[in-house]
Amino acid sequence: MKRFSMLILGMFITAALLTGCGSDKPSQSSGGTSDLNAIKDRGVLKVGVKVDVPKFGFKDPQTGQIDGLEIDIARAIAKKILGDPNKIELQAVTAKTRGPLLDNGEVDLDIATFTITEERKQSYNFSEPYFTDGVAMMVKKTSGIQSINDLNGKKIGVAQSATSRKSLQEAADKAGVRVQFLEFGTYPEIKTALDAGRVDVFSVDGSILAGYLDDSTVILNDRFAQQQYGVVSKKDNTALANAINEAITEMKNNGELDKLIQKWGIK
Repeated sequence: MKRFSMLILGMFITAALLTGCGSDKPSQSSGGTSDLNAIKDRGVLKVGVKVDVPKFGFKDPQTGQIDGLEIDIARAIAKKILGDPNKIELQAVTAKTRGPLLDNGEVDLDIATFTITEERKQSYNFSEPYFTDGVAMMVKKTSGIQSINDLNGKKIGVAQSATSRKSLQEAADKAGVRVQFLEFGTYPEIKTALDAGRVDVFSVDGSILAGYLDDSTVILNDRFAQQQYGVVSKKDNTALANAINEAITEMKNNGELDKLIQKWGIK
């Protein structure tokens, strides 16, 4: 009986110790301060970026260097948080992988032509928009396609998990035309499919398409669904989200953001 009582007492002590340990952890209401401090302790900001979008985030095949507007924004945020614009670690992401890589902690934030939507706001924190665009279409000059009205029975290439498909489907339904979508992992894959005739249209935001324009293609004048890009972080890490938003707001107010957009020749 004495042995049983000692066992019960030991269980209560263990439970009390575990409860005490748990109380030292920051709660959800801490606003993710511990996560922001972890970044500061690590001394580097891990950023998910595109590497196939000229002028936004593009990896030079010759040098391996990644540059663009969104890389410069990443540097500005690193300077805000860590005091050094060079303390960034870039991770290549696509429209399909940027969310999961943020979810599993491989990146702290995404600056990857990530369009702000009400649905996505349920899962992530978005900064104030740093760029606004619209969904557009690229076709071969010889295709005879001039607008959404010419797309009946045509195949449209879009990126996986991108908002382009929904925007174009709504526009096609409104115009009364039937279209078919083919999804691809990267933008170069869509351009290759367009060149090979496997799709009739390459669709994504106009500024992204501009990086793939050549002598054989044209970007149509039609624009669908305003696309606002924001810097994305985890929903529960509000401290990081606040720091990001402060950096973006400062860049807007002091004209730095406009200068960077001009620097990269983005329209």
